[in-house]
Amino acid sequence: MLLVLQLIILFGAIVLGARYGSIAIGFAGGLGVLLLGATGMSVTAEDIPFDVIGIIMCVIAAISAMQRAGGMDYLVYLAEKFLRRDPKRVTLYAPIVTWLMTVLAGTGHTAFSTLPVIVEVAKEGKVRPSRPLSVAVIASQMAIVASPISAAVVFMASILEPLGVGYLQLLAVMLPATFLAIFPTAWIANRLGKELVDDPLYQKRLEDGLVKPPATETGYVPTRAAKTSVAIFLLAIVIVMFYATLISDQVGLIAEPTVPRNEAIMAIMLAAAMIIVIVTKISATEILGTQVFRSGMSAAVCVLGVAWLGTTFINHYIDDIQSISGNVLQSQPWLLAVVLFFAASLLYSQAATTKALMPAALAIGVSPLTAVAAFPAASALFVLPTYPTLLAAVEMDDTGSTRIGHYVFDHPFIVPGVFCIFVSVLLGYGIGAVVL
Repeated sequence: MLLVLQLIILFGAIVLGARYGSIAIGFAGGLGVLLLGATGMSVTAEDIPFDVIGIIMCVIAAISAMQRAGGMDYLVYLAEKFLRRDPKRVTLYAPIVTWLMTVLAGTGHTAFSTLPVIVEVAKEGKVRPSRPLSVAVIASQMAIVASPISAAVVFMASILEPLGVGYLQLLAVMLPATFLAIFPTAWIANRLGKELVDDPLYQKRLEDGLVKPPATETGYVPTRAAKTSVAIFLLAIVIVMFYATLISDQVGLIAEPTVPRNEAIMAIMLAAAMIIVIVTKISATEILGTQVFRSGMSAAVCVLGVAWLGTTFINHYIDDIQSISGNVLQSQPWLLAVVLFFAASLLYSQAATTKALMPAALAIGVSPLTAVAAFPAASALFVLPTYPTLLAAVEMDDTGSTRIGHYVFDHPFIVPGVFCIFVSVLLGYGIGAVVL
């Protein structure tokens, strides 16, 4: 009976947070932790993923400084030039752009700035905007598990290294697996929904004057500060990768580093932010008002609350979970991807999902190869149509083609998302069998 009550508290807190959205997901996690504690469950701050949260905050700080210096506008300018090369192929080009930006930035929030461009280019090419928007949003979520500076990847590497799988090996599997999955997913997305000219809702909105004509290029001219901030940020990522290589067990040039990898990532990102402030002469105070800073710090609170909630529950029942699921996962290891998929759809964070479930999966005997291959399933943030980038895509599409149906799950992101994860997991197994 107590277990039933605690399950109600667990899922009730997640649903409550999802209903209110944004930072409320983290608030609801804290409420759930209090209620679990009231039922007699042990609550400890050790279950809070401070390393994950620290990496998120430091990376967001660097990106926010870059945004304030004009770097994000410059990246969007480059993305727009790439997308306008062939507007009719925007469904293929858009996810490449959002995947690359997220891999470099370590956060999917960079997709916000490219979504309006994708809509305009799609209208210019007479392509149904829901097609490139859906696969672009999915690609930005998938790229988190392939980013060298994302909290999810860093945590995943930390629990795999004692089992013989290094940080660089994890990236060597996830980068090609998630990138190659884009192409068949784009092909599928390009065949979903009616052609734009045949969509009755679009025709009605067009008649009512609710659809703006495709915007032409803005004539934006990048500033020196914008280019400099991007260069500094990209150099910081290269330094992170280089340092991680030097201290890795596979290379071993630095056997006992005084600065471990996680701490190095945080320090390098903060240092990059400071250098951007000094070199570009921007106001440090104004960084706090950027869109990336607000959404990124909201994500940090969400990870804190939700991961604390999930880890508290799992650690309390870890022995029971191991005894019940150990044999099942050993005989049917692919079920780990299914578990991660549904957990991520509720936890709204790759880092929180990985933190909550992967240690338990490895503890019950799941092989490192299976864990790595299943890792992309932690990107199933699209199932419920309440994730910020998903909602932004719906709001920015004035043609009405990107819409949420009457049955919650009948939205244009579900099919490309499920398919992309399926392909990524298969590729992860294939590539992982060679690399690991």
